Amino acid sequence: MNLQHPPGLRDYLLGTLPADPSSADVPRAGRWTVERTLLDRAAGTRGTFTGVVIFSPDADGGLRFHEEGTVAWPAAGLPAGDGETFTGPATRDYLLRPADTPDAMDMLFPDGRPFHRMSFSPEASQDRHWCDPDTYRVTYVRHGDDEFSYAWDVAGPRKDLLLESVLRRLPATAAPNRLGSKP
Repeated sequence: MNLQHPPGLRDYLLGTLPADPSSADVPRAGRWTVERTLLDRAAGTRGTFTGVVIFSPDADGGLRFHEEGTVAWPAAGLPAGDGETFTGPATRDYLLRPADTPDAMDMLFPDGRPFHRMSFSPEASQDRHWCDPDTYRVTYVRHGDDEFSYAWDVAGPRKDLLLESVLRRLPATAAPNRLGSKP
């Protein structure tokens, strides 16, 4: 009987499938599309973010999280004027470090400060982050092998936001063979 340790969150994000011998030893970068809706409940404004998230392994057994795309947000109060929408590039980066279980990773800001725990397990799929004076609450949901979502509910005296993100795995590209060309 062949017992295998269930794949953890790191493997899921990278797309490393233990049953696939070609990817079990060398994880490939996990590439996901991201679609985010942004709601400022206090102002009644809505925006969007669309782009790509790339999870890539680092030397410490964790992952780098890099997000880049385009944000569209109402420009009220900005030089563009009322009724117009600001549209432009946006990026963010985080570090993910192994946690005490394979189904969770601790997310850190690029400078190493703790942010929150990422997990899909029912007992750990929710976490929070205090950013004085507001509280950020996150919930993660895995919808299958190639899709997950998370929602940030931000509440406090400065912010009243709901940020909902859906990530879908991009298909893997063929790996180059030893001569550097694609098979």
